[in-house]
Amino acid sequence: MKIVVCAKFVPDATADRRFRSEDNTVDRAGVDGLLSELDEYAVETALTVKEAGDAEVTVLTVGPEQAADAVKKGLQMGADAGVHVVDDAIHGSDAVATSLILSKALAKLEADLVVFGMGSTDGGMGVVPAMVSERLRLPAVTLGSEVTVDGQTVRIRRDGDTASETIEGTLPLVLSVSDQANEPRYPSFKGIMAAKKKPVETWSLADLELTPEQVGGSGAWTEVVEVTARPARTAGTIVTDEDGSGAAGLVEFLSTNKFL
Repeated sequence: MKIVVCAKFVPDATADRRFRSEDNTVDRAGVDGLLSELDEYAVETALTVKEAGDAEVTVLTVGPEQAADAVKKGLQMGADAGVHVVDDAIHGSDAVATSLILSKALAKLEADLVVFGMGSTDGGMGVVPAMVSERLRLPAVTLGSEVTVDGQTVRIRRDGDTASETIEGTLPLVLSVSDQANEPRYPSFKGIMAAKKKPVETWSLADLELTPEQVGGSGAWTEVVEVTARPARTAGTIVTDEDGSGAAGLVEFLSTNKFL
């Protein structure tokens, strides 16, 4: 079985994230980045399936030169190979263009099982798995909190607010998992050293038979028109209760601010 994990390189949420003034896209060159935390659950799912049977796991990422770190993390966790799609023309791609690039790469890899996280920590749209499944004409089982692969059958449990449901699909298919699916492993020293010898291919748009006009800002269906910095946090309101009026003061504050 060929398993491909689609992993995204995202800005570190704890860093000072910024946007490029010229086009309002995320400044990825000037901010530290890493493998999206939510995609670690996808890598762990793929590795668990691999360990339960005969499978090969490839980590696929699309992004700038630094995005190679996302592939490296997946290899250190235990994946067998990596593919990095990098091209200057990709800059500015939205979810639609990203799904096009991924679908072309996945078709070239001839994946049996495609695994995504539930979303990206820098975008949070959560629509790319469904878009990729549509482009590849494959079924999709999404947002799994428990995943079981038995031969050609993939079974997931999807947990909602009031109930859980079980969904089945037959390979090949697209799968996405939630942050409740497992506990991602930490790369061991042995895994870190082994990752240095694992094969990583670098593909351009031309390798995927795509043109610059199909992706990037020119091929995007959405655009960020304005970015405003979050205002600085102001001092809060203190309600004292020295004379027994604290409760009334608190109710007035909550009512005035429409919290009640």
